[in-house]
Amino acid sequence: MKPLSDRVVIVALIAAVGICFALAFWTVRLHPSGEPPLQWRQGPSAQAPTFLS
Repeated sequence: MKPLSDRVVIVALIAAVGICFALAFWTVRLHPSGEPPLQWRQGPSAQAPTFLS
């Protein structure tokens, strides 16, 4: 069995990086979570229970 050529290794590495980028892009941009991120002004201290205040 002869070793792989440099061209095959480079193409395989570029393909692997491209697949990882595509999966990350799909996960973050095209399939976002339904809940918006928590803003610092909407923390638990802004919604304190009435019996504490």
